Amino acid sequence: MTTISRRMVLAGIGAGTLAAPQVARAATVRWRMVTSWPKRLPGPGMSAERVAERIRALSGGRLDVAVSAAGEVVPAFEVLDAVGTGVAEMGHTASFYWQGKEPAAAFFTTVPFGLTPNEHVAWVEAGGGQALWDELYAPFGVKPFMGGNTGVCMGGWFRRELAGLSDVRGLKIRALGLGGEVFRRLGATPQTTPPAEILASLQTGVLDAAEFVGPGSDIALGLYRLAPFYYGPGFNKPNGTGECIVSLKAWTALDAELKAVVAHACAAEATFALAEMEKLNTEALAALTERHNVKLRRFPADLIAAARREAGTVLAELAGRSARARKVHESYMGFRERVAAWSRLSLQQIFEAREL
Repeated sequence: MTTISRRMVLAGIGAGTLAAPQVARAATVRWRMVTSWPKRLPGPGMSAERVAERIRALSGGRLDVAVSAAGEVVPAFEVLDAVGTGVAEMGHTASFYWQGKEPAAAFFTTVPFGLTPNEHVAWVEAGGGQALWDELYAPFGVKPFMGGNTGVCMGGWFRRELAGLSDVRGLKIRALGLGGEVFRRLGATPQTTPPAEILASLQTGVLDAAEFVGPGSDIALGLYRLAPFYYGPGFNKPNGTGECIVSLKAWTALDAELKAVVAHACAAEATFALAEMEKLNTEALAALTERHNVKLRRFPADLIAAARREAGTVLAELAGRSARARKVHESYMGFRERVAAWSRLSLQQIFEAREL
């Protein structure tokens, strides 16, 4: 038996006669993420950045995602088409932007008088919502994930105070999704203004009012400078789920490990974003009222009552537009009905008791 000495090993390596095993390193997969947000906007813009950072870190650099703000590659409202057609492998956006393409898409961001953030997560994660979402988006060539959440939203910024329902009639308001349709039926004129253009539209008179999300994100857009009356409750958007969409072609090309990385990165951001927005909303609300003289107001009771009636009609009409829409509507509304009893017994009573 031949004994291999340390000197022989070293000599062999130097001469190339005893090669060390080579560990193959997989090539880096590079993706582009397009978004509907201004760059690093507090809330959804930062969620997009953090999803990309987590994917990079969790994959050990095997999957690298470059983030583009709205308008850098595609406009804010073309993210779905860009991902579905392969312009980008990934997008960060909000599902209610696509209700013109697929009416039921709005349910996966928020609907008027609908689920609160925790209720919404329960429906998607444990109540069958994710399977319906996957089915709904498959024809567009994308796979959806929850990838952030701006939490409970405010009703919007208004140039003038509202005394009653009649004051909404004729208002040009930036209001998206099914909430925008409710405002239209109340007599307003809803506009689908991209986030980065809201302030300029208020300045030029294109808008009289605007809703976006909540204080933590709204303050960064500077809307308080032109519309000092800040209204709640956000009946039009009680939840604010941000979605990450992945090209089905890019998704199926990933190995199981990288698929798990993407899914985990999105889920982690959905949880973290809610926590962060509670903090940001708290801090921003104090700044808005104490330093910027923002006037908090509650929507008049007759406006809320009328909006609730219109919302029921809007949702019922949506359910009748297609079999897919009816299926999502039945699942969502059924879950809302079931969870309401617990929410009244738990959170509502806790909030009431805390005020005593």
